[in-house]
Amino acid sequence: MTSQQTTQTLAQRPTEYAFDLAHSSAEFSVKHLMIATVKGRMAITGGHVRYDPARPEDARIVAELAADSIHTGDEKRDGHLRSPDFLDAAQFPTLRFESDRVEQVDEERYRVYGRLTIRGATRSVVLDVEHEGRAKDPWGKTHDALVARTTIDRSEWGLSWNAALETGGVLVGDKVKVELNLQLIGAQ
Repeated sequence: MTSQQTTQTLAQRPTEYAFDLAHSSAEFSVKHLMIATVKGRMAITGGHVRYDPARPEDARIVAELAADSIHTGDEKRDGHLRSPDFLDAAQFPTLRFESDRVEQVDEERYRVYGRLTIRGATRSVVLDVEHEGRAKDPWGKTHDALVARTTIDRSEWGLSWNAALETGGVLVGDKVKVELNLQLIGAQ
């Protein structure tokens, strides 16, 4: 094998990326009283991406979030969200996403199909992912930025606690909008 062939073979290997946890976030929003939007965050605690530019459809993504890290700006509400009425963080400390397949939409956008596990229940979800750019840090490491969005129905994962309003409707909406802002660090 020539050195050019060796270089090409190495360049064609899938790249392993780790999440830059200090520069990544998981955010969500849900309707309250059927009229207002409440937003919150959860800590991304781990994960990785395996990506080969020659075969984007074979990419593999795993992401984990800490259920007890949920933060909406209201301690009482956060405690309720950690309780068995919602995430049951003591019993199910981790939310996990694992991809099954990736579909490239165009140069910067992808559709990622996978399984999301919350409270021990696993359901299929689709993430719309956009590559926002690549840069090298002052220490020579390559970083890629991605934003991933989806909307889930929380009741599909057993998060069905609610309270009826006397004017009709419910206290907490079922649809949860999720946005992940991810910074990945490539293996050197």
